[in-house]
Amino acid sequence: MIHLLAENDFFRYPFPVHSASTDQSRIDRAASILDRLRRRYPEVGSQLTWHSPWELLVATILAAQCTDGRVNAVTPVLFARWPTIMDLADAQQSEVEAVIRSTGLYRNKAANLIRTARKLVQDYSSQVPSRMQDLLTLPGVARKTANIVLSHGFGVHEGIAVDTHVKRLSYRLGLSSSQDPGRIERDLMPLFPRQAWGEINHFLVWYGREVCRARSPQCGQCILADLCPRTGLD
Repeated sequence: MIHLLAENDFFRYPFPVHSASTDQSRIDRAASILDRLRRRYPEVGSQLTWHSPWELLVATILAAQCTDGRVNAVTPVLFARWPTIMDLADAQQSEVEAVIRSTGLYRNKAANLIRTARKLVQDYSSQVPSRMQDLLTLPGVARKTANIVLSHGFGVHEGIAVDTHVKRLSYRLGLSSSQDPGRIERDLMPLFPRQAWGEINHFLVWYGREVCRARSPQCGQCILADLCPRTGLD
């Protein structure tokens, strides 16, 4: 009997860094993109402020549909009020909502933060786990958040975080023809070395903010112009 993999099953199975289905032109284009963006952003990193995997996890959850600057203004207050995972696990949701209200979606975010803290206390000895399968059991944590925490909090590269900037640039640069974050991640992973999976997320996010904007992309100033098929722009 032939077993067909479901969409989410892809990430549970090993695969070659460069698969036979990945055409050489995209591999070469991706290598050039990575090289040029590395030279443009030699010290690029997350704009979120954090000092531990727990703080990174909280900040990433809060960053959904919110600017990093706003999150950075809120997290010092949050961590001063509830310094540890156990403290937040015992917090009242209404009080957490009041602190994080300006980040948007505050009711859902507050509920997820408290439930996540409780699960970490109950199941993970009050520690943020360093495995994808464990992170995905936490309320409000999907692959994008898990990839960010693993890559930058633990130096573990299990995938590529796909946010709105990565989604947009992957399509415009012809690295993926999909609009689905899961499919985009699967398309990108064979194109870049595993150790660069965290970097490429940062590079595409920064470049998407500065040059390849959603509206009025600065194509005349783009260092990738000769590589870019401008998918969706013409």
